[in-house]
Amino acid sequence: MSRDLISDLELRELLESGLEELGVECSPYQIQQLLDYVSLLVSWNSAYNLTAVREPAQMIALHLLDSLAILPYITGQNFIDVGTGAGLPGIPLAIMCPDKNFKLLDSNGKKTRFLFHARCQLGLKNLTEIQARVESFIPETPYDTVLSRAFTSVAEMVDKCQHLLSPEGRFLAMKGKFPQSELSLLEKGYMVEVSHQLKVPGVDGERHLIEISKSSQQSNTTA
Repeated sequence: MSRDLISDLELRELLESGLEELGVECSPYQIQQLLDYVSLLVSWNSAYNLTAVREPAQMIALHLLDSLAILPYITGQNFIDVGTGAGLPGIPLAIMCPDKNFKLLDSNGKKTRFLFHARCQLGLKNLTEIQARVESFIPETPYDTVLSRAFTSVAEMVDKCQHLLSPEGRFLAMKGKFPQSELSLLEKGYMVEVSHQLKVPGVDGERHLIEISKSSQQSNTTA
């Protein structure tokens, strides 16, 4: 699609303003990596249908800033982003956390080919793409955190992905509105530790991050 509607400088200013509002410190190199990722999304989107979002400016808010809004809650070393699609939130997080390791899992071959290309173009040595169904993927070692963004219901995420999680690990589920009905179906043995209501620059709708762990203490949930 054409980039004529908004200049590269305006995109950079939009991103930098959003990152400042989120309180995210970003080097010039990381800024360029994030912008290059948007360029890759735009150039591949018409053929591969990676995302319904078409405009670069909307990608800044709805993809980059939305993904990076959970940055304060990223702890641990090894992460898997299940149903990652075009690499969200995994690629923006990998750019911002070069000292952490990210696996990006999706069953769609076209999308994992894009992930491979993006990893190479962006020089992300801390990222690996995996083409597999989450139920059939068996990791060598379990992960500190299982991430999902618009993957499936919270209860289904936990059911399908529990074999990926270390005993002390957490699920981080990115949702729009607070998913009360989904959480009521959460199987025994898991609890909601806390929920965070997120404010994403340029995004009007509700955003929540739900932290889930294996039951070991009383749940402390805040909307």
